[in-house]
Amino acid sequence: MACSPAAAEIEAEAPAEEEREAITVTGVRQSYRGDFALKEIPQAIATIDEAVIEENNILRLTDALDLNASISRQNTLGGLWDSFAVRGFAGDENLPSGYLVNGFNAGRGYSGQRDVAGIERVEVLKGPAAAVLGRGEPGGSINLVTKQAELGRTFGTASLQYRSFDTVRTEGDANVALTGNLTARLIGYAESGDTFRDTVEQKRWGFLPSIGLGIGDNTRLTYDFEWTRVEVPFDRGIVVLNGDFDTVPRSRFLGEPRDGDIVARATGHQLRLQHDFSDRWSLLLGASHRDTTLSGFASEAETARARQKLFIDGRSLSRQRRSRDFSSEHSVVRAELAGQFETGTLRHRVLIGADFDYFDSSQLSARYRGPVTTAATSDAAGYAIDLQNPVYGRSSPPSLTRFLDRLDTQRTMGIYVQDQISLTDRLQVRVGGRYDDFLLRVNNRLNNTLGRRRRGRFSPQAGIVYELNDPLSLYAAYGEGYRGNIGADAAGNVFEPETSKSIEAGVKLSTLAGRLSGTLAVFQLEKSNVLATDTLNSGFSVAIGKARSRGVELDLNGKLPGDVDVLLSYAYTDAETRSRVLDPNFAFLIEPGDPLINIPKHNLNVQAIKHFTFGSRAASLGAGVQYVGKRSGETGTAFMLPSHTLARVFGQVDVIDGLELFGSVTNLFDEQWYASSFSPLWVQPGSPRTGTIGLRATF
Repeated sequence: MACSPAAAEIEAEAPAEEEREAITVTGVRQSYRGDFALKEIPQAIATIDEAVIEENNILRLTDALDLNASISRQNTLGGLWDSFAVRGFAGDENLPSGYLVNGFNAGRGYSGQRDVAGIERVEVLKGPAAAVLGRGEPGGSINLVTKQAELGRTFGTASLQYRSFDTVRTEGDANVALTGNLTARLIGYAESGDTFRDTVEQKRWGFLPSIGLGIGDNTRLTYDFEWTRVEVPFDRGIVVLNGDFDTVPRSRFLGEPRDGDIVARATGHQLRLQHDFSDRWSLLLGASHRDTTLSGFASEAETARARQKLFIDGRSLSRQRRSRDFSSEHSVVRAELAGQFETGTLRHRVLIGADFDYFDSSQLSARYRGPVTTAATSDAAGYAIDLQNPVYGRSSPPSLTRFLDRLDTQRTMGIYVQDQISLTDRLQVRVGGRYDDFLLRVNNRLNNTLGRRRRGRFSPQAGIVYELNDPLSLYAAYGEGYRGNIGADAAGNVFEPETSKSIEAGVKLSTLAGRLSGTLAVFQLEKSNVLATDTLNSGFSVAIGKARSRGVELDLNGKLPGDVDVLLSYAYTDAETRSRVLDPNFAFLIEPGDPLINIPKHNLNVQAIKHFTFGSRAASLGAGVQYVGKRSGETGTAFMLPSHTLARVFGQVDVIDGLELFGSVTNLFDEQWYASSFSPLWVQPGSPRTGTIGLRATF
């Protein structure tokens, strides 16, 4: 869809012809979208725009995704990467979740959790879109549209805020018109402070500039740069012993402060050239490259029951000590031609594209692991810490032995075509397909073995949209997907690619002159060659066979009379395994019907914001509630995380012209909640009540 990067969200009802008339040289067309109003797309799409992110004072992508009920949190490697599931499917638990940035695959690698600075909006592209997107999860893909240089304008914002736990953050965004056709947008942030976890402090900063160059009236060149750093101790969370979530306080850190910080870095480049041949045809060429690293030491609870003294005396937590040195390189080149033509009375809107994706992931890790434990095993041998009275630094750091040294290289080339045909004024059909050629090489540098797997596959897509009347349209879609699984199992067997089939149907609403829009959808997804973490071989995965997810979703947002903004998102998701798998080391047994980890059946987010004047100054006040149902906390066992309900309030008021006072309180009633889990020994507690106050200046 063609749109200005300054737009808070995609207009749900604007006809495509009107959208084209609104394009100026500042506009940047988004990849994979074509020239469609949302009601014409046979797919559920939800947008979390800049205004919603700013009003809620959200700082991390993970928190922004909480606003959409189709997304659920997953294991984040001790808070060091983004991991989420869309419609119940999450991908490989041993890698961060992938997402798109301006249509380019860009979320892979080891860069720490993504900050929302520099993000214009978050698009949740749900359902069977594999014929175009190619390598995403069948539940959907997340596309981050970044703040890009707007040609010919000069404006900016700067903010300073203070948050609970002595955290200070500053952020700036300046769009500077250097000439009529050349503009630089400079975005940066820095954050430092304590957390609610004992001894755990964090530092983050980033520089995210964008350069825009207009080459004549019909061509635009855009360059985006990313330079970020995260420093935070590795933190696996708390222990839940025998189902007691009060085993330790949620603030208790069970690692070692002397391990220091894990440091995650990212350096990225993205270059895009857009050329409009006419008001009907346009070409988008682009390339991106991103380097990431993650390194440091950590002390974390031992998950193997036979090595865990806690199960003998109820208070001595045996731990591993580990070092990590991870790095990745990710390069993408892509081209897309979008246009429209007529054959007789039929109108065709087509996308034709190709891309090349190269991902190189190096993982080097060493560890100390204690012996099989008995009552006589010393705390030093098990590198144990007392849950009830932790004394950090009690045992000398044990020597480490290298146990993981692997280089995974994935190369994928794909071509795709999509045609949406208007059969009548009310009826449209979409057909498309994508062919991927996939190569994976796994170099196990520990034993000098090389694994290799090459596959190719065609993924079809089809959809239909019927406009019942002006506010309502019906749609249905089918798609198949294909995604390469990275790596090999502990025995060195290279994984087969993951395949999927998806079907959904729904109704879309747009009323009040487009100010209120929503989607009600039902879906079913199936995929094969699913991976899960190998609990006895840290850093490795096992194939668990097939999985299925099905459910119902409702997304509604808009502006009601009385200047009230509303947002409602609800999802019922039933996600389960469909295969019986016995782990080769007898670590766990997965039965058909077992729920997928960290996926709640019920998820709800609702909020309302009232805009008004306070004296003569503009102001707003809002409140929201999030409910997350109980969910599996460990693959193949009965361990469950409890449900939780979190309330939040937020508001802002203009103090003087160009200066705004804002504030928020999250987890208003200080509920004890749990964000995600890998096992009862690795449970991530959620933040307690957290307040923020700040000032934001604009020019």
